[in-house]
Amino acid sequence: MHAMLNGLRRTLAVRRAESAVRKGLRVSLMEGIPANILANLLGGPLQTIYLTYLGFTAFQIGIVLAIPPIALLIQIVVAIAMQKRQNRRYYMTLLGVSHRVLWVGTGMIPLIFKQDAWVPVYIVVWLLSFLSAQACGVIFASIMADFVPPKIRGKYFGIRNMVHWAVVCITLLLGGQIMEWLPGAQGFAVLFGISALCIIWNGWHLAHYPNPPFQTSMNGSSFRMLLRPFSDRRFIAATLFISCFILVQNVVIPLFSYVMLEIMNLGTSTVTLIVMLQNLVMMVSYYYWGILNSKYATNTLLLWTFPLISISCAMWLGMSVLSLLPVLILVHIFLGFALAGYNLLAFNFLIGDSPKSERPMYISVFSAFTGIAGFIGPMLGGWLYNEAEDAPLWLQQYGMTTIAGILMLLMSLVVAPFIFRR
Repeated sequence: MHAMLNGLRRTLAVRRAESAVRKGLRVSLMEGIPANILANLLGGPLQTIYLTYLGFTAFQIGIVLAIPPIALLIQIVVAIAMQKRQNRRYYMTLLGVSHRVLWVGTGMIPLIFKQDAWVPVYIVVWLLSFLSAQACGVIFASIMADFVPPKIRGKYFGIRNMVHWAVVCITLLLGGQIMEWLPGAQGFAVLFGISALCIIWNGWHLAHYPNPPFQTSMNGSSFRMLLRPFSDRRFIAATLFISCFILVQNVVIPLFSYVMLEIMNLGTSTVTLIVMLQNLVMMVSYYYWGILNSKYATNTLLLWTFPLISISCAMWLGMSVLSLLPVLILVHIFLGFALAGYNLLAFNFLIGDSPKSERPMYISVFSAFTGIAGFIGPMLGGWLYNEAEDAPLWLQQYGMTTIAGILMLLMSLVVAPFIFRR
Protein backbone atom coordinates (compact mmCIF):
# COMPACT_ATOMS: atom_id res chain seq x y z
CA MET A 1 0.00 0.00 0.00
CA HIS A 2 2.81 2.37 0.95
CA ALA A 3 4.60 1.61 -2.35
CA MET A 4 1.40 2.32 -4.28
CA LEU A 5 0.99 5.71 -2.54
CA ASN A 6 4.60 6.63 -3.30
CA GLY A 7 4.08 5.64 -6.93
CA LEU A 8 0.92 7.79 -7.11
CA ARG A 9 2.77 10.76 -5.59
CA ARG A 10 5.57 10.40 -8.13
CA THR A 11 3.05 10.20 -10.99
CA LEU A 12 1.25 13.34 -9.78
CA ALA A 13 4.57 15.17 -9.40
CA VAL A 14 5.57 14.27 -12.96
CA ARG A 15 2.20 15.44 -14.28
CA ARG A 16 2.45 18.73 -12.36
CA ALA A 17 5.93 19.24 -13.81
CA GLU A 18 4.68 18.50 -17.33
CA SER A 19 1.77 20.89 -16.80
CA ALA A 20 4.15 23.65 -15.66
CA VAL A 21 6.35 23.12 -18.71
CA ARG A 22 3.36 23.27 -21.07
CA LYS A 23 2.12 26.44 -19.40
CA GLY A 24 5.56 27.99 -19.76
CA LEU A 25 5.75 27.03 -23.43
CA ARG A 26 2.34 28.58 -24.02
CA VAL A 27 3.28 31.81 -22.19
CA SER A 28 6.50 32.08 -24.20
CA LEU A 29 4.56 31.65 -27.43
CA MET A 30 2.00 34.32 -26.51
CA GLU A 31 4.57 36.78 -25.14
CA GLY A 32 6.35 36.97 -28.45
CA ILE A 33 3.24 38.16 -30.32
CA PRO A 34 3.04 41.72 -28.90
CA ALA A 35 6.83 41.89 -28.81
CA ASN A 36 7.01 41.22 -32.55
CA ILE A 37 4.14 43.59 -33.35
CA LEU A 38 5.96 46.43 -31.59
CA ALA A 39 9.36 45.55 -33.05
CA ASN A 40 8.04 45.55 -36.62
CA LEU A 41 5.86 48.65 -36.35
CA LEU A 42 8.84 50.60 -35.03
CA GLY A 43 11.72 48.62 -36.62
CA GLY A 44 12.72 47.29 -40.04
CA PRO A 45 11.69 49.28 -43.12
CA LEU A 46 9.19 51.35 -41.10
CA GLN A 47 12.03 52.45 -38.82
CA THR A 48 14.05 53.49 -41.89
CA ILE A 49 11.09 55.63 -43.00
CA TYR A 50 10.86 57.22 -39.53
CA LEU A 51 14.61 57.89 -39.40
CA THR A 52 14.59 59.60 -42.80
CA TYR A 53 11.59 61.63 -41.56
CA LEU A 54 13.75 62.77 -38.63
CA GLY A 55 16.55 63.72 -41.04
CA PHE A 56 19.03 60.83 -40.62
CA THR A 57 21.75 60.30 -43.25
CA ALA A 58 22.90 56.84 -44.42
CA PHE A 59 25.83 56.94 -42.00
CA GLN A 60 23.59 57.95 -39.09
CA ILE A 61 21.16 55.15 -39.95
CA GLY A 62 24.19 52.83 -39.88
CA ILE A 63 24.95 54.05 -36.35
CA VAL A 64 21.37 53.31 -35.26
CA LEU A 65 21.53 49.81 -36.75
CA ALA A 66 24.89 49.22 -35.06
CA ILE A 67 23.66 50.03 -31.55
CA PRO A 68 21.67 46.80 -30.81
CA PRO A 69 24.66 44.51 -31.44
CA ILE A 70 27.20 46.64 -29.52
CA ALA A 71 24.74 46.81 -26.61
CA LEU A 72 25.20 43.03 -26.30
CA LEU A 73 28.39 43.77 -24.34
CA ILE A 74 26.23 44.53 -21.31
CA GLN A 75 25.39 40.83 -21.12
CA ILE A 76 28.78 40.10 -19.53
CA VAL A 77 27.89 42.40 -16.63
CA VAL A 78 24.42 40.84 -16.36
CA ALA A 79 25.82 37.28 -16.38
CA ILE A 80 27.97 38.17 -13.37
CA ALA A 81 25.12 39.99 -11.59
CA MET A 82 22.84 36.96 -12.06
CA GLN A 83 25.01 35.00 -9.64
CA LYS A 84 23.61 37.12 -6.77
CA ARG A 85 20.33 38.42 -8.16
CA GLN A 86 18.68 35.15 -9.06
CA ASN A 87 15.02 36.15 -9.51
CA ARG A 88 15.30 35.94 -13.26
CA ARG A 89 11.62 36.49 -14.08
CA TYR A 90 11.50 39.77 -12.14
CA TYR A 91 14.55 41.24 -13.85
CA MET A 92 13.52 39.95 -17.27
CA THR A 93 10.12 41.65 -16.90
CA LEU A 94 11.64 44.90 -15.61
CA LEU A 95 14.21 45.12 -18.39
CA GLY A 96 11.86 43.94 -21.16
CA VAL A 97 9.23 46.54 -20.29
CA SER A 98 11.88 49.28 -19.93
CA HIS A 99 13.24 48.47 -23.39
CA ARG A 100 9.85 48.83 -25.03
CA VAL A 101 8.82 51.96 -23.09
CA LEU A 102 12.01 53.71 -24.21
CA TRP A 103 11.55 52.58 -27.81
CA VAL A 104 7.97 53.86 -27.94
CA GLY A 105 9.27 57.03 -26.29
CA THR A 106 11.25 57.86 -29.45
CA GLY A 107 7.90 58.73 -31.02
CA MET A 108 7.67 61.75 -28.70
CA ILE A 109 10.93 63.27 -29.95
CA PRO A 110 9.40 65.54 -32.64
CA LEU A 111 6.83 66.77 -30.08
CA ILE A 112 9.30 67.61 -27.30
CA PHE A 113 12.59 68.63 -28.92
CA LYS A 114 13.68 71.11 -31.56
CA GLN A 115 14.47 69.67 -34.97
CA ASP A 116 18.25 70.05 -34.67
CA ALA A 117 18.14 67.78 -31.58
CA TRP A 118 16.08 64.98 -33.15
CA VAL A 119 19.03 62.88 -34.37
CA PRO A 120 21.21 62.92 -31.20
CA VAL A 121 18.23 62.45 -28.85
CA TYR A 122 16.96 59.47 -30.86
CA ILE A 123 20.39 57.84 -30.75
CA VAL A 124 20.67 58.30 -26.94
CA VAL A 125 17.16 56.92 -26.23
CA TRP A 126 17.70 54.08 -28.71
CA LEU A 127 20.96 53.16 -26.95
CA LEU A 128 19.28 53.07 -23.52
CA SER A 129 16.43 51.02 -24.96
CA PHE A 130 18.73 48.36 -26.36
CA LEU A 131 20.96 48.23 -23.32
CA SER A 132 17.78 47.14 -21.50
CA ALA A 133 16.84 44.76 -24.33
CA GLN A 134 20.19 42.99 -24.44
CA ALA A 135 20.41 42.77 -20.66
CA CYS A 136 16.98 41.14 -20.78
CA GLY A 137 18.14 38.84 -23.59
CA VAL A 138 20.71 36.89 -21.61
CA ILE A 139 18.19 36.29 -18.81
CA PHE A 140 15.55 35.22 -21.34
CA ALA A 141 17.94 32.76 -23.02
CA SER A 142 18.92 31.32 -19.64
CA ILE A 143 15.28 30.77 -18.61
CA MET A 144 14.32 29.25 -21.96
CA ALA A 145 17.28 26.86 -21.87
CA ASP A 146 16.27 25.71 -18.38
CA PHE A 147 12.57 25.05 -18.88
CA VAL A 148 12.30 23.91 -22.53
CA PRO A 149 13.12 20.16 -22.58
CA PRO A 150 16.18 19.48 -24.78
CA LYS A 151 14.49 16.78 -26.84
CA ILE A 152 11.80 19.18 -28.13
CA ARG A 153 13.88 22.38 -28.43
CA GLY A 154 14.34 22.21 -32.19
CA LYS A 155 10.68 21.51 -32.93
CA TYR A 156 9.31 23.92 -30.31
CA PHE A 157 11.45 26.87 -31.37
CA GLY A 158 10.64 26.10 -34.99
CA ILE A 159 6.89 26.31 -34.25
CA ARG A 160 7.32 29.33 -31.95
CA ASN A 161 9.31 31.23 -34.54
CA MET A 162 6.89 30.26 -37.29
CA VAL A 163 3.95 31.73 -35.36
CA HIS A 164 5.89 34.88 -34.50
CA TRP A 165 6.99 35.45 -38.06
CA ALA A 166 3.39 35.09 -39.23
CA VAL A 167 2.68 37.99 -36.87
CA VAL A 168 5.65 39.85 -38.38
CA CYS A 169 4.27 39.44 -41.91
CA ILE A 170 0.81 40.72 -40.97
CA THR A 171 2.32 43.59 -38.98
CA LEU A 172 4.56 44.72 -41.85
CA LEU A 173 1.67 44.57 -44.31
CA LEU A 174 -0.64 46.62 -42.09
CA GLY A 175 2.14 49.00 -41.02
CA GLY A 176 3.06 49.70 -44.64
CA GLN A 177 -0.59 50.30 -45.53
CA ILE A 178 -1.04 52.67 -42.57
CA MET A 179 1.91 54.74 -43.79
CA GLU A 180 0.43 54.77 -47.31
CA TRP A 181 -2.99 55.92 -46.06
CA LEU A 182 -1.62 58.35 -43.45
CA PRO A 183 1.82 59.51 -44.59
CA GLY A 184 4.03 61.50 -42.24
CA ALA A 185 3.20 62.42 -38.65
CA GLN A 186 -0.35 60.97 -38.65
CA GLY A 187 0.85 57.54 -39.69
CA PHE A 188 3.65 57.53 -37.12
CA ALA A 189 1.16 58.52 -34.40
CA VAL A 190 -0.94 55.42 -35.20
CA LEU A 191 2.13 53.11 -35.25
CA PHE A 192 3.44 54.39 -31.92
CA GLY A 193 -0.05 54.30 -30.36
CA ILE A 194 -0.53 50.63 -31.24
CA SER A 195 2.99 49.88 -29.97
CA ALA A 196 2.20 51.53 -26.62
CA LEU A 197 -0.71 49.10 -26.13
CA CYS A 198 1.63 46.20 -26.94
CA ILE A 199 3.85 47.16 -23.98
CA ILE A 200 1.02 46.34 -21.55
CA TRP A 201 0.14 43.10 -23.35
CA ASN A 202 3.77 41.97 -23.48
CA GLY A 203 4.53 42.97 -19.87
CA TRP A 204 1.64 40.87 -18.57
CA HIS A 205 3.00 37.75 -20.28
CA LEU A 206 6.60 38.44 -19.17
CA ALA A 207 5.39 38.52 -15.57
CA HIS A 208 3.89 35.02 -15.99
CA TYR A 209 6.98 33.26 -17.35
CA PRO A 210 8.32 30.20 -15.48
CA ASN A 211 10.97 31.09 -12.92
CA PRO A 212 13.03 27.88 -12.48
CA PRO A 213 15.73 27.75 -9.80
CA PHE A 214 18.98 29.29 -10.99
CA GLN A 215 22.15 27.16 -10.92
CA THR A 216 25.08 29.36 -9.97
CA SER A 217 28.52 29.12 -11.57
CA MET A 218 30.93 26.52 -10.24
CA ASN A 219 33.86 28.83 -10.94
CA GLY A 220 33.34 31.10 -7.97
CA SER A 221 34.92 34.46 -8.73
CA SER A 222 33.78 36.69 -11.54
CA PHE A 223 37.19 36.58 -13.23
CA ARG A 224 37.19 32.77 -13.40
CA MET A 225 33.63 32.84 -14.75
CA LEU A 226 34.76 35.06 -17.60
CA LEU A 227 37.71 32.80 -18.44
CA ARG A 228 35.67 29.58 -18.58
CA PRO A 229 34.27 30.02 -22.14
CA PHE A 230 37.73 30.99 -23.44
CA SER A 231 39.11 27.62 -22.33
CA ASP A 232 36.56 25.87 -24.57
CA ARG A 233 38.44 25.89 -27.88
CA ARG A 234 35.57 24.52 -29.93
CA PHE A 235 33.20 27.20 -28.64
CA ILE A 236 35.68 30.04 -29.16
CA ALA A 237 36.56 28.92 -32.69
CA ALA A 238 32.87 28.83 -33.64
CA THR A 239 32.25 32.21 -31.99
CA LEU A 240 35.15 33.88 -33.82
CA PHE A 241 34.03 32.53 -37.19
CA ILE A 242 30.41 33.58 -36.68
CA SER A 243 31.59 37.05 -35.56
CA CYS A 244 33.69 37.52 -38.69
CA PHE A 245 30.81 36.30 -40.85
CA ILE A 246 28.39 38.70 -39.13
CA LEU A 247 30.84 41.58 -39.62
CA VAL A 248 30.78 41.14 -43.40
CA GLN A 249 27.07 40.32 -43.50
CA ASN A 250 26.07 43.40 -41.52
CA VAL A 251 27.88 45.73 -43.91
CA VAL A 252 25.03 45.15 -46.38
CA ILE A 253 22.00 43.20 -45.08
CA PRO A 254 20.78 45.73 -42.46
CA LEU A 255 20.89 48.41 -45.17
CA PHE A 256 18.77 46.51 -47.70
CA SER A 257 15.73 48.67 -46.89
CA TYR A 258 17.79 51.85 -47.18
CA VAL A 259 19.08 50.82 -50.63
CA MET A 260 15.57 49.99 -51.85
CA LEU A 261 14.00 53.17 -50.46
CA GLU A 262 16.70 55.79 -51.02
CA ILE A 263 18.87 54.50 -53.90
CA MET A 264 16.38 52.50 -55.96
CA ASN A 265 13.53 54.91 -55.04
CA LEU A 266 11.00 52.13 -54.52
CA GLY A 267 7.74 53.04 -52.78
CA THR A 268 7.05 52.35 -49.11
CA SER A 269 4.37 49.76 -49.84
CA THR A 270 6.63 47.96 -52.34
CA VAL A 271 9.49 47.72 -49.86
CA THR A 272 7.27 46.55 -46.99
CA LEU A 273 5.71 43.91 -49.26
CA ILE A 274 9.16 42.63 -50.26
CA VAL A 275 10.27 42.48 -46.62
CA MET A 276 6.96 40.86 -45.70
CA LEU A 277 7.60 38.20 -48.33
CA GLN A 278 11.00 37.51 -46.73
CA ASN A 279 9.35 37.17 -43.33
CA LEU A 280 6.64 34.93 -44.74
CA VAL A 281 9.34 32.61 -46.08
CA MET A 282 11.09 32.76 -42.70
CA MET A 283 7.82 31.87 -40.97
CA VAL A 284 7.39 28.67 -43.00
CA SER A 285 11.10 27.85 -42.95
CA TYR A 286 11.37 27.97 -39.16
CA TYR A 287 9.05 24.98 -38.91
CA TYR A 288 11.02 22.89 -41.40
CA TRP A 289 14.40 23.86 -39.93
CA GLY A 290 13.01 22.77 -36.54
CA ILE A 291 11.97 19.40 -38.00
CA LEU A 292 15.42 18.98 -39.58
CA ASN A 293 17.05 19.86 -36.26
CA SER A 294 15.21 16.99 -34.60
CA LYS A 295 16.87 14.61 -37.11
CA TYR A 296 20.30 16.12 -37.80
CA ALA A 297 23.02 17.62 -35.62
CA THR A 298 22.86 21.37 -35.01
CA ASN A 299 26.46 21.81 -36.19
CA THR A 300 25.73 20.11 -39.51
CA LEU A 301 22.68 22.24 -40.23
CA LEU A 302 24.36 25.45 -39.08
CA LEU A 303 27.13 24.76 -41.59
CA TRP A 304 24.53 24.76 -44.37
CA THR A 305 23.16 28.20 -43.47
CA PHE A 306 26.36 30.19 -44.09
CA PRO A 307 26.59 29.59 -47.87
CA LEU A 308 22.83 30.15 -48.18
CA ILE A 309 23.12 33.62 -46.60
CA SER A 310 26.16 34.33 -48.80
CA ILE A 311 24.35 33.35 -52.01
CA SER A 312 21.38 35.58 -51.13
CA CYS A 313 23.78 38.57 -51.15
CA ALA A 314 25.72 37.48 -54.26
CA MET A 315 22.40 37.13 -56.12
CA TRP A 316 22.10 40.95 -56.26
CA LEU A 317 24.47 40.64 -59.25
CA GLY A 318 21.42 39.49 -61.20
CA MET A 319 20.35 43.14 -61.44
CA SER A 320 23.05 43.61 -64.07
CA VAL A 321 20.94 41.59 -66.53
CA LEU A 322 17.41 41.55 -65.06
CA SER A 323 15.01 44.20 -63.76
CA LEU A 324 15.14 45.16 -60.07
CA LEU A 325 11.91 43.69 -58.70
CA PRO A 326 12.31 40.02 -59.82
CA VAL A 327 15.85 39.94 -58.41
CA LEU A 328 14.83 41.59 -55.12
CA ILE A 329 11.95 39.14 -54.69
CA LEU A 330 14.21 36.15 -55.34
CA VAL A 331 16.92 37.53 -53.03
CA HIS A 332 14.51 38.05 -50.14
CA ILE A 333 12.95 34.60 -50.56
CA PHE A 334 16.39 33.02 -50.39
CA LEU A 335 17.47 35.26 -47.51
CA GLY A 336 14.33 34.45 -45.52
CA PHE A 337 14.99 30.71 -45.79
CA ALA A 338 18.66 31.12 -44.85
CA LEU A 339 18.15 33.49 -41.91
CA ALA A 340 15.42 31.28 -40.43
CA GLY A 341 17.90 28.41 -40.31
CA TYR A 342 20.71 30.53 -38.88
CA ASN A 343 18.56 32.20 -36.18
CA LEU A 344 17.14 28.89 -34.97
CA LEU A 345 20.35 26.88 -35.14
CA ALA A 346 22.70 29.51 -33.67
CA PHE A 347 20.46 29.75 -30.59
CA ASN A 348 20.22 25.96 -30.24
CA PHE A 349 23.98 25.64 -30.75
CA LEU A 350 24.60 28.18 -28.00
CA ILE A 351 22.27 26.76 -25.35
CA GLY A 352 22.91 23.14 -26.30
CA ASP A 353 26.71 23.22 -26.24
CA SER A 354 27.20 25.21 -23.04
CA PRO A 355 27.35 23.82 -19.47
CA LYS A 356 24.20 24.73 -17.54
CA SER A 357 26.01 26.42 -14.65
CA GLU A 358 28.18 28.50 -17.01
CA ARG A 359 25.52 29.17 -19.66
CA PRO A 360 24.93 32.88 -18.90
CA MET A 361 28.64 33.62 -19.35
CA TYR A 362 28.84 31.51 -22.54
CA ILE A 363 25.88 33.45 -23.94
CA SER A 364 27.46 36.75 -22.87
CA VAL A 365 30.85 36.02 -24.44
CA PHE A 366 29.20 34.89 -27.67
CA SER A 367 27.05 38.02 -27.64
CA ALA A 368 30.05 40.26 -26.93
CA PHE A 369 32.02 39.00 -29.93
CA THR A 370 29.07 38.97 -32.32
CA GLY A 371 27.90 42.30 -30.91
CA ILE A 372 31.19 44.03 -31.69
CA ALA A 373 31.08 42.60 -35.21
CA GLY A 374 27.46 43.62 -35.59
CA PHE A 375 28.30 47.12 -34.40
CA ILE A 376 31.14 47.67 -36.86
CA GLY A 377 29.25 46.19 -39.84
CA PRO A 378 26.31 48.63 -40.23
CA MET A 379 28.50 51.65 -39.44
CA LEU A 380 30.98 50.56 -42.09
CA GLY A 381 28.12 49.91 -44.50
CA GLY A 382 26.57 53.33 -43.86
CA TRP A 383 29.95 55.00 -44.37
CA LEU A 384 30.55 53.09 -47.62
CA TYR A 385 27.15 54.07 -49.03
CA ASN A 386 27.82 57.71 -48.10
CA GLU A 387 31.21 57.56 -49.83
CA ALA A 388 29.66 55.91 -52.90
CA GLU A 389 27.19 58.75 -53.54
CA ASP A 390 29.23 59.89 -56.56
CA ALA A 391 30.19 56.36 -57.64
CA PRO A 392 28.52 54.53 -60.56
CA LEU A 393 24.90 53.62 -59.79
CA TRP A 394 25.55 49.88 -60.26
CA LEU A 395 28.03 49.92 -57.35
CA GLN A 396 25.45 51.53 -55.06
CA GLN A 397 22.54 49.35 -56.17
CA TYR A 398 24.11 45.90 -56.24
CA GLY A 399 27.91 46.09 -56.43
CA MET A 400 28.73 46.33 -52.72
CA THR A 401 26.19 43.66 -51.78
CA THR A 402 27.55 41.28 -54.42
CA ILE A 403 31.16 41.77 -53.25
CA ALA A 404 30.14 41.07 -49.65
CA GLY A 405 28.24 37.95 -50.76
CA ILE A 406 31.26 36.54 -52.63
CA LEU A 407 33.52 37.17 -49.63
CA MET A 408 31.06 35.41 -47.28
CA LEU A 409 30.77 32.50 -49.70
CA LEU A 410 34.56 31.99 -49.60
CA MET A 411 34.46 32.01 -45.79
CA SER A 412 31.57 29.52 -45.79
CA LEU A 413 33.20 27.03 -48.15
CA VAL A 414 36.85 27.31 -47.11
CA VAL A 415 36.88 28.06 -43.35
CA ALA A 416 33.53 26.96 -41.87
CA PRO A 417 33.85 23.20 -42.62
CA PHE A 418 36.98 22.97 -40.43
CA ILE A 419 35.17 24.58 -37.49
CA PHE A 420 31.71 22.97 -37.70
CA ARG A 421 32.65 19.57 -39.14
CA ARG A 422 31.67 17.81 -35.90
